[in-house]
Amino acid sequence: MVTTIEDLNADVLGYALRRLDGRSLAAASCATAGLRALAADPDTWRALCLAEWPSLALPLPGTGGTTSLAAKLPPRRLFADAFPFPSTDVSTPGAGELRLPGQLVSAVDIYCRGTPVLSRVVETPASSPWFLGSPFRVEAVERNRPAPPGTTTTAAAPSPEGMELRWVVVDPAGGRAVNVSSRRPVAVDRHWYTGETLVRFAVVLGGCKFEATVACAEGTGDVAEVSLAVEDADGAAVGGEGTLRLLAAAMEAPRKGGEGEAEEAKRRYGEFVRRKKGRKESKARREALVDLCCSAASAVVVLTCLAAVALR
Repeated sequence: MVTTIEDLNADVLGYALRRLDGRSLAAASCATAGLRALAADPDTWRALCLAEWPSLALPLPGTGGTTSLAAKLPPRRLFADAFPFPSTDVSTPGAGELRLPGQLVSAVDIYCRGTPVLSRVVETPASSPWFLGSPFRVEAVERNRPAPPGTTTTAAAPSPEGMELRWVVVDPAGGRAVNVSSRRPVAVDRHWYTGETLVRFAVVLGGCKFEATVACAEGTGDVAEVSLAVEDADGAAVGGEGTLRLLAAAMEAPRKGGEGEAEEAKRRYGEFVRRKKGRKESKARREALVDLCCSAASAVVVLTCLAAVALR
């Protein structure tokens, strides 16, 4: 008599499946019809999402503490959208081809060597003319301000070497999400004036850089500020409308699975920085050449005038 894994009690199998990570659970669901049915359990996927992003359990602003992102979105779709890295080849269709979100919700979680340090959920209205025309920026932790309601923290101060940042942007109306953080740092440097340690996490989408920065206070290492901004290849800040187009396209684009995602994000960040530096240097050379030509033309005009006066 041959015994298979499906001969186990369904409750035992369900408990075992809840111990798997997302990739393993998805792989197990492809084995047999029975495992597929058990792996489709929403509670299993909800537990996975909450383990990955504790901020999903925090109440949304303006709901009176009664509603969270985990309760509003299908957990399996959320995990499939938010866990893999988005494709970097994101194209932005025209105005009539893409529905832009009217509201964004950011689920932000900071870990230090696997231990949760900070969780925050941030709501950003995204339909006002002010938002659409201004440079895009989201403050998850604002400098010199107390932590607002809906923030959880621990006493442990993070170290840049072991820090992880998980930043997921969600479109609640469309039910889609996208990861905008490299999870592991792509760069660590020090602020020239305050002495704070700046830990940077970034992904490159559609030729633009989504960069989340965690500022850690000098000495204590406490998180002083957490923010997300978007920059184009010329180093200019991308506005709200342009960012919405990038996010909407990324939410619809395929995801990238496999190992080495964090290393790939760091490599693409390095390429972006080098390309931006090259464009800046090229622009400086062009401006220097234009200045030289203008100076030469001015000198020719002055000499011509002097010669005309001298030959009268």
